[in-house]
Amino acid sequence: MTLRILIFSTLLFALLACGPTATAPTETTQEAAAPAPLTFSEKVEAAHQKENFRSHEAIQFDLQLFFGGTERLNGTLTLSTDSRQALIAYKDGKKIYVQDDKMFVAPETENLKSTRFAAYTWSYFFMLPYKLNDGGTVWSDYPDTNLNGGTYATGKLSFTPGTGDAPDDWYIVYADTETLLTQVAAYIVTAGQSQAEAEEDPHAIQYLNYQKIDGIPIATEWKFWGWQPDQGLTKQLGVANLRNISFVTPAEGFFTPPVDFIEG
Repeated sequence: MTLRILIFSTLLFALLACGPTATAPTETTQEAAAPAPLTFSEKVEAAHQKENFRSHEAIQFDLQLFFGGTERLNGTLTLSTDSRQALIAYKDGKKIYVQDDKMFVAPETENLKSTRFAAYTWSYFFMLPYKLNDGGTVWSDYPDTNLNGGTYATGKLSFTPGTGDAPDDWYIVYADTETLLTQVAAYIVTAGQSQAEAEEDPHAIQYLNYQKIDGIPIATEWKFWGWQPDQGLTKQLGVANLRNISFVTPAEGFFTPPVDFIEG
């Protein structure tokens, strides 16, 4: 009897040994992998509160802009915060509607090329801090850079071929090392010329007098300058003032051009 019990116990042990292998308890206290550090452009967008900005439908402001001694724009801009739609209403009654890559103007509008430049350029300067990581953007990190006596966090923005109207343009963005708000953006304009030609006369926009609109910092003054990599800001070329800035919810059809407007 003892022998039979011994044999049974031995067989039971063997069967149990062939069963599923027990696993060690999962380590519940193991720390999750640390998130990747933010890039320069992501830090700048965060400083400008991009998510909060985009939570609004549109932003509206009055803009008076002088460049080269001439008033280039005096009117009210209404921009959707996703930058897909815009209405530029000049004080003299002229209007420009923007729908993504399409511009619509009155049939009698002269010089469609310069009008298209105005439709996209000034809006882009305003929207720049919120478009740093749009599709087609390419970033090259720079070390902190000295510009006219100040030190800035800096990055160079370029674009993949086929991005927007001027994919050969580039920007060098200078941000405050503490607040990471955009202070200066050097740039070239390739409209009507090659990149090499544009690089012979680079410019810069300086963002000044930040004010908080619904808690979001927005520059209320721009200055335009000549710019050189080894000299920084050189000759002042223009100035712009932004007033009556507010977030708005446009009525349905607000960004829809009149039926008689033409695409330019």
